[in-house]
Amino acid sequence: MADTLNSPAVPAADALPPPRRRPPLLQTPAEAIAAAHAFAASIKAGAAERDRARILPIAEIERFSDSGLWAINVPLAYGGAGLPTTVLTEVTRIVSAADPSIGQIPQNHYSFLNLLRAERDEERKRYFFGKVLEGHRFGNALVEMGTKHAADWKTRFTPDGDHFIIDGTKFYSTGALFAHFIPTVGRNESGAVLRAIIPRETPGVTVFDDWSGFGQRTTASGSVRFDRVRVPVSHVIGLGGLQEKPIVYGPIAQIIQAAIDAGIAEGAFADTLDFVRTRARPWIDSGKDRASEDPLTITQIGDTRIRLRAAELMLADAARVIDEALVEESAAGIARASLAVAEAKVLTTEVALHAANQLFELAGSSATLSKYNYDRHWRNARVHTLHDPVRWKYHVIGDFVLNGTAPPVHSWI
Repeated sequence: MADTLNSPAVPAADALPPPRRRPPLLQTPAEAIAAAHAFAASIKAGAAERDRARILPIAEIERFSDSGLWAINVPLAYGGAGLPTTVLTEVTRIVSAADPSIGQIPQNHYSFLNLLRAERDEERKRYFFGKVLEGHRFGNALVEMGTKHAADWKTRFTPDGDHFIIDGTKFYSTGALFAHFIPTVGRNESGAVLRAIIPRETPGVTVFDDWSGFGQRTTASGSVRFDRVRVPVSHVIGLGGLQEKPIVYGPIAQIIQAAIDAGIAEGAFADTLDFVRTRARPWIDSGKDRASEDPLTITQIGDTRIRLRAAELMLADAARVIDEALVEESAAGIARASLAVAEAKVLTTEVALHAANQLFELAGSSATLSKYNYDRHWRNARVHTLHDPVRWKYHVIGDFVLNGTAPPVHSWI
């Protein structure tokens, strides 16, 4: 299995085996948070070496899935616990603080489960929510390279009786390498947007391990190619249209991204504290014996702590606003949620980059030695915060405050 997943191309014939066992159903926020802490503790020690050698977290993802955490947002009506966004956000932050690559891998899984709520066909919904409760994982194959913008999909869905034939190539396919099902998106002959949930073992599906980003190195966010992939209509959502009522989709997709950034910041800050306490030297003019007594170092630690705490509070508040919006899912509620998440994402972006930089500023030159691999914090922060440009968050917030303009409704805000 390890050799297969580390090869450049992974054909469908080498798809993952089905889940080994049904994961436990985590029914309360406390159970989910405890499971997240336990899993995070189990992966933290190996994070630096996995990044250094680009070792894909195959065993770790199996344990993550087995924990029950991948099913926490399956709705109550479909057998899940339907835990709130506040819990999903905190779980993501906790895991990402230990290893943000692993924290990012289920992001599209969670987002797609949220989108699945809008599907009209109840049988289809029960089938796929049931698969998640059994331990199956969703990946993603959504974004395409070289198109005009993120929603300019060239992938085609061609009707073929009670099936569709899908052709196209995707990139940034985080989670596909570890997935049992790969959701994708494209257009039919009339230009309508359709989404398919494709089993990994389907002939014509090839997953490429060609992600070469300098950060988030073990997310395996590479390519997926669909070459005349035949998919039954039962695996295509949106055929009869999605629910007319709007759903909170964009804010949930975005807050998971913000939680990953907050986790990156927390991980960098934890390593800063450890290095300053145990290895760093005080500046010669401080008159102190230890770096942890250096007054300017203490001041900067306090500054970073305030920034991190502010970002975490904004993140928690945005999650609460999302949960309020989920009660009725009105256009006004979704707009409030989008704005709250945009504000949080500005702060989590800034603190992730700041904390990663401050690690070296306060720990000193010795912290740059390759044996520590602390540069992974900055690399992870710089790469992951490029998800959905934060400069547009400022614009959306400012336009609303100044002109009363509601934020756009899509998954990138």
